[in-house]
Amino acid sequence: MNVAKVLDCKGMCCPEPILDIKNAMGTLKSGDVVELQATDAGSVNDMASWSKRTGNKILEQKQDGSVYVFYVQKK
Repeated sequence: MNVAKVLDCKGMCCPEPILDIKNAMGTLKSGDVVELQATDAGSVNDMASWSKRTGNKILEQKQDGSVYVFYVQKK
């Protein structure tokens, strides 16, 4: 997967990861992929809700130890 931007949101709590990805999406073009790394377990539900609300697609979601990793494609 070709990732245009990586967001390290480890240690941040809601709503910071969502604000970071929202800002990142504003700098990218349609089809670009962002990798977001977070340690807040709430980010799983937050990202799902944000994706549904904005239309940006979560291509892949995984957990690596205590880190949740999301690959999101800009609509």
